[in-house]
Amino acid sequence: MSERVFRKSDFDYQLPPELIALEPTSKRTESRLLVVGESEYAHCRFSYLPLFLRSGDVLVLNDTKVIPARLSGVKDSGGKVEILVERVEEECIALCQVKASRGLHSRHSIAVEDASIRLQERVGDLYRLVFDKPVFEILEKYGQVPLPPYIDRPAMANDAYVYQTVFAREEGAVAAPTAGLHFDEPLLTRIRERGVKVVCLTLHIGAGTFQPLREESLSTVNLHPERYSISKQSLDTIRSRTGRCVAVGTTVVRTLEHVAITNDLEGETSLFIHPNFRFQEVDVLLTNFHLPQSSLIMLVSAFCGYERTMQAYSTAVKNRYRFYSYGDAMWCERHEF
Repeated sequence: MSERVFRKSDFDYQLPPELIALEPTSKRTESRLLVVGESEYAHCRFSYLPLFLRSGDVLVLNDTKVIPARLSGVKDSGGKVEILVERVEEECIALCQVKASRGLHSRHSIAVEDASIRLQERVGDLYRLVFDKPVFEILEKYGQVPLPPYIDRPAMANDAYVYQTVFAREEGAVAAPTAGLHFDEPLLTRIRERGVKVVCLTLHIGAGTFQPLREESLSTVNLHPERYSISKQSLDTIRSRTGRCVAVGTTVVRTLEHVAITNDLEGETSLFIHPNFRFQEVDVLLTNFHLPQSSLIMLVSAFCGYERTMQAYSTAVKNRYRFYSYGDAMWCERHEF
């Protein structure tokens, strides 16, 4: 039997705008959790998560830390510039997304308060910029939290805390691993008390995660590469488990499946997971609800099964779940083909 050929438009769905969460719940664990079965659903709070875990399971988290990556500046010609740091390559050099009136050229310099920035070269859709001070120093002083484009409001002071997981350790992401936002320390303690091992890996999420796919055919999709690392100890814990591998978020899935293919403990991944992908490592996925026609909903469809995923999204809309980064979550065990 031949495999179905999917196209971008197969992953569309209708979402009422009021279901896009612009702010998180007042308490992290009080977000809702849709438990997706083969033909039925359970509705509960995320705080019930330990009941779905059992001794021998391994819960895998992404400990990347969101940096204040958005800068506002002015060109020496007077035009406004918005910079989103995608990746810090060296102390004073970063790959960035840039929005500038009338474009950006090498003859321009950009002022961000008392810092000066110039263009070194264009790299595809990105710009390699040279800063006159260490990039992280400038971001710490003048950067803002890079909220996703669908959160249509300015960043607020508390976003620096709530748009960050409680286990964030490794600086480098411009977007949070949002499935991890539902955890707090007491919940992690309860999970460990059930005999579940908790390990971390790191994948630094780039701004490309929010960019729409341009091609209708999935065979021509290229994702922006993202840096990852996992310790040998963590990987050994996952592979010697007696229970299930429970991935918290699509970033954890992509990292573990990339490592399963390459056996590289660190590097870059641009792995594009869509239906007909064969998973080797992950058994359970915890994830938020994602944008229509995005690579993320395609990954979920590959994991859960296409029909089951699209029906789950329909169920979530019908039951008024909150969507996207500050929204609710779903639990799904891997669909067996």
